[in-house]
Amino acid sequence: MSELIVHHGQQVQSRVFQAPAKLSTLLGEGLMPETPCGGNGTCGKCTVYAAGALSPAPDGAGQVLACQVTVTGDAEVYLPGRQTVRQIQTGGAPDTWASLPGARGWGAAVDIGTTTVVVRLADLERGKLMPPLCDENPQRLLAADVIGRIQAAGEGKGPILRQMIRETVDHLLETACQAAGIGREDLTRTVITGNTTMLYLYTGRDLEPLSHAPFQADCLFGYEADGVWYPPCFGAFVGADIYTAIRASGMCRRPETALLIDLGTNGEIALVHQGQLLCCATAAGPAFEGSSIRCGGVSAEGAVDHVSLEDGSVTFTTIGGVPAQSICGSGLVDLLACLLSKEIVDETGAMEEGVYHLAGEVALYQEDVRQLQLAKGAIRAGMETLLQRAGLTAGQVDALYVAGGFGTVLDLKNAAAIGLIPKELVSRTHVLGNAALTGGLLELLGPAAEETDILSGVQCLNLSTCKEFTDLFMEAMLFDF
Repeated sequence: MSELIVHHGQQVQSRVFQAPAKLSTLLGEGLMPETPCGGNGTCGKCTVYAAGALSPAPDGAGQVLACQVTVTGDAEVYLPGRQTVRQIQTGGAPDTWASLPGARGWGAAVDIGTTTVVVRLADLERGKLMPPLCDENPQRLLAADVIGRIQAAGEGKGPILRQMIRETVDHLLETACQAAGIGREDLTRTVITGNTTMLYLYTGRDLEPLSHAPFQADCLFGYEADGVWYPPCFGAFVGADIYTAIRASGMCRRPETALLIDLGTNGEIALVHQGQLLCCATAAGPAFEGSSIRCGGVSAEGAVDHVSLEDGSVTFTTIGGVPAQSICGSGLVDLLACLLSKEIVDETGAMEEGVYHLAGEVALYQEDVRQLQLAKGAIRAGMETLLQRAGLTAGQVDALYVAGGFGTVLDLKNAAAIGLIPKELVSRTHVLGNAALTGGLLELLGPAAEETDILSGVQCLNLSTCKEFTDLFMEAMLFDF
């Protein structure tokens, strides 16, 4: 038998095991660092310090990737502290709310996001909203984005992913009910929204149809089961969260030409024009959440969240006002805009000396710029594809609605400076906060007659088969697009 000694903060644990064994297995769910790449050894987020009988052996600094190492004998491992998301977006709904005529009891709206989960209760009879409650989506410990989770489910981890999210939602609902002074049995209506993959995982459906071309979901929801209403999805990667975000924006209730974007790992976009609704999804990846960035991280304490130029010098702030430890999505966009302004990064994304040191060990590297180019290029090309299909230009759009937590902290001028959104739309942009949750609350009231025809007649584009998307994506990668 062999022994693994695990140092985690001030705690030391000893684990006896039969060698050889995977380090990730020995650490287990409680101690294994996050693997947003799905355990493929590409993101570097599970780097730990280790010594002893390990294969492959630690590098010169004593570091290994926990997801890639086999322990072949006695060894020691030192685990970093886990980051906790601080800036979870729960806003967007008014403090007072119209009651549902003839309704009794309470309703609950649940938004299952890829990164976070938010719950809010509503007194359906008195028109009162309780404060929202939120938590991290624990599935991100296995994979950062929907593609990674689909892959994980295909490797047999579907039951674990389902258990993770159901336990989180149940805990939040129980806590919310206790805060309201009611029991779970008093919830007469519950709405659970989220992207298609999240709803598949929550309901325990087989994700196999979403794992390969032609990526056609065999369930688009829009039904009630066990007292829970699941709003309809538009496609395999355009989920119920966009349906409810559209409801929250009101874009289908007004005679306007409008775009809506949900900035996240799976960037979803919708365009309404002359009573027609077009939508699509782009695989932006986790760059905006820091998962594929060398010094990137979630919106945790110590993360650089805003960067600006003052008298030509780069300055920044961090969450919690503590020394910089990482940089989150909003900080990345700001920093890139500053470096473009200072011509440290050119329009092609090429970077002087391949690295820019911001503070301490926090820096932006050439490969990070490429990751951000891919993410922003995908989002912008998706927007432009919808506009081309409708015969429009950005200047003809009356309003741009930005949904999601990342959009709330995003500096719109800097987003335009890097080409993430059209410059013409900065002054016409409306930040919605957690629009998916707000729309989930509206779903408690039932369908809106004036939206039903437009929402039911949606056309969902598969960008992988759109030639114009490929051409636009190459252009949108540039910073002078």
